[in-house]
Amino acid sequence: MRNRHASRPTEFPPALPAPASMRRRALLRGVALLAVAALAGCAERAPPEQRLRESIGRLQAAIDARDASAIETQLADDFVGPEGMDRAGARRLAVASFLRYRSTWVRIGQVDIELQEGHARVRFEAALGGGAGQPLPEAAQWYSVKTGWREQGGEWRMTSAQWQPRL
Repeated sequence: MRNRHASRPTEFPPALPAPASMRRRALLRGVALLAVAALAGCAERAPPEQRLRESIGRLQAAIDARDASAIETQLADDFVGPEGMDRAGARRLAVASFLRYRSTWVRIGQVDIELQEGHARVRFEAALGGGAGQPLPEAAQWYSVKTGWREQGGEWRMTSAQWQPRL
């Protein structure tokens, strides 16, 4: 028994090639749409100072999260800290602090940014502390911090840092 309601494929005539003028217009429309999309992407890119503040925020979040790898990611390959500390030394310092204190935190005060083309100097006051997770930290210190930053591929990386205890 045959199913009378079974659908049969409908046969369409073969598609005719589009005239050259239509293909050219379609190509031009496609190129125009790509150009508009590219310009829109450029317009959405944040200004350098905003991207720098976001990098500083990521560094602060990495310290609060006790994430030494994320801290190292924010540092340039040629990073130099106090007494010649390099990028790996900064990571080791973070790991040692995280091992010593179960809870670590940093609070950054007002940030003063001096931007130049592809470089920046950032100064701020920061409170840094750590402890065993109790309401009062076992150790806390207020620092005056001076940092240098360089823009690399649209991302800001810290190239240098110096800090002095304030209290």
